[in-house]
Amino acid sequence: MGKAFRSFFLVSTAAVGLAGCTLGPDFLRPDAPNVTAYTAQPLPPETVSADTIAGDAQRFRQDTDVPGQWWTLFGSPVLNDLVGQALTANPDTVAAQAALRQAHENYLAQSGALFPQVNGGASTGRQQSTTTGQVFDLFNASVSVSYLVDAFGGVQRSIEATGALEENSRFQLEATYLALTSNVITAALQAASLSAQIAAIQDIITAQSQELDLLNQQFELGAVARGDVLQQQSQLAATQASLPPVQKQLEQVRNTLVILTGRFPAQGQVPYIELTDLKLPQDLPLSLPSKLIEQRPDIRASEALLHTASADIGVATANLFPQFTVTGSLSDNATQIGAFFDGSNTGWSLVAGLTAPIFRGGTLRAEQRAAYDAFDRAAAQYRGTVLNAFANVANVLAAMQLDAENLKTQLYAEQTAEQSLEITQERFQAGAIAYLALLDAQRTYQQARIALVIAQANRFVDTVALFQALGGGWWNRQDVPEFKDPTGLARYP
Repeated sequence: MGKAFRSFFLVSTAAVGLAGCTLGPDFLRPDAPNVTAYTAQPLPPETVSADTIAGDAQRFRQDTDVPGQWWTLFGSPVLNDLVGQALTANPDTVAAQAALRQAHENYLAQSGALFPQVNGGASTGRQQSTTTGQVFDLFNASVSVSYLVDAFGGVQRSIEATGALEENSRFQLEATYLALTSNVITAALQAASLSAQIAAIQDIITAQSQELDLLNQQFELGAVARGDVLQQQSQLAATQASLPPVQKQLEQVRNTLVILTGRFPAQGQVPYIELTDLKLPQDLPLSLPSKLIEQRPDIRASEALLHTASADIGVATANLFPQFTVTGSLSDNATQIGAFFDGSNTGWSLVAGLTAPIFRGGTLRAEQRAAYDAFDRAAAQYRGTVLNAFANVANVLAAMQLDAENLKTQLYAEQTAEQSLEITQERFQAGAIAYLALLDAQRTYQQARIALVIAQANRFVDTVALFQALGGGWWNRQDVPEFKDPTGLARYP
C-alpha cells in the first residue's frame, strides 16, 4: 500500500513540473506619445491677476508631481472633511471596492488551474453476496487527481487575462475616487458661487427698494411721473423674481453634496462654504506629457483591457493545439472500518491522455481571428482614450488662462458699472437725466456683479479640473489600499 501511494503521488506531482511554450503575443505597454507639450502655443509664465477673490496669478510648474490630497491646497477644513466623508461612505466607492475584490478573487480562482485538482470520495453500503447469500457491509474510500498539462500556455494566458481584468478594476476604482473627489469639490464651489449670487441679488434688491422709496417720495412731490415709479416697481419685481431660481439651484446642489457624502437629505445638511473661505492655489503642478499615460486612471484602465485582449489571443491560439491531461486514482474497499489501508483491496490507476481538435467546423480559427479583432478594437479604444486625455488637459490649460483674463475684465466691468450707477443716481436725483438712464444703469450693474461672482468661481473650478485632468495624484495617496499587481507586469510612476 505504501509503495502504491508513493508511486501515485510521485507521478502526479511530477506532472506539475511539465512546462511548455506559451503561445500568443507577450504584452508590451504602449509607448508614450511622441509629444512634448499639451498645447500648440507655449504656456505663459503665469496667468493674469486681478485684485479680487480668486484673482491671484497662477504659475505652471513643469514636471512637478501632483500631491495625493490635492484638495487640501484650497485651504478649507470643511472642504477636506466633505471629501473624506465621500471617500468612505459614497455608494459608488463601495461598489468599486467590491468590484475590485471580486476581480481579485476571480484571479485567484483562475490561478488554481495551474495545480492538480484533487478530489476525495467515500461511500458505505450493505450488500448480499450472489453466491453465498451472505449479507455484509461494504466501505469504499477513494482519492482522484487530475492535472491539465499547460503545454501551450493556454492556462497561463487565461490567468494573465484575469489578472489584467483585476488591474482594470483597480484603476476603475481610482477613477471613481478621482471623479467623486472632483464632483464633491465642484459641487461645493457651485454652492459657494450660488450663495454669493444670492447675496448679490439681495443687495441689489435692497438698493432697488430704496430707490423705489425715493421715487415714491418724488412722485408725491410731483417731481417724477407715475410711469417712472411703475418702471422701478417692475425692475424690482424682476430682480426679486430672479432670486428663487438661484435659491432652488442652491438647495439642489446642497442636496447633491449630502448624497455624495453617503447620506440622505433629511439626515442633515452640509455646512456652508463661501468663496471667501477658499484659497486659490498659485503654484500648480504640470506633469510631463510622457507621464500622463501613467497617471490617468482612465488610460491605465484602458491599457489593462488591451492587456486582457492580448492574453485572450494566446488562449485562442492554444486552443488550436492538443491538450494533455494526467489523471490518477487510488481506492480501497473493506467490509470493516478497521480493515482499511491493510493493502488487501487497494487499487490505483494512472492515465495520461491527449485530446486534439481534428474538425470543429472552423470554430477555433474563427475564435482566434475574433481575438485578434478584439485586440485591434481595444488598441483603437486605448488610443482614443489617450487622445481625449491630452485634449482634456489642453482644454483645461486654455480655460485657466482665458478665465483669468475674463475675471480681470469682469472686475473692471463691475467696478465701472458700480461707478456709473452712482453717478447716474446723483444726476437723476438732481433732475439732470430721465429715469430710463437710471434703469439701464441698474440693470448693467446687476448683470456685472453676478458675472463677477461666476468668474470668481470659474477660477476655482478650473483648478479642480486641472488636478483631475492630470490624474489626481493617486500614486501619492496614503488613504486608500496600495494596489498589488497580480501579473507583475504593471509599472507605476
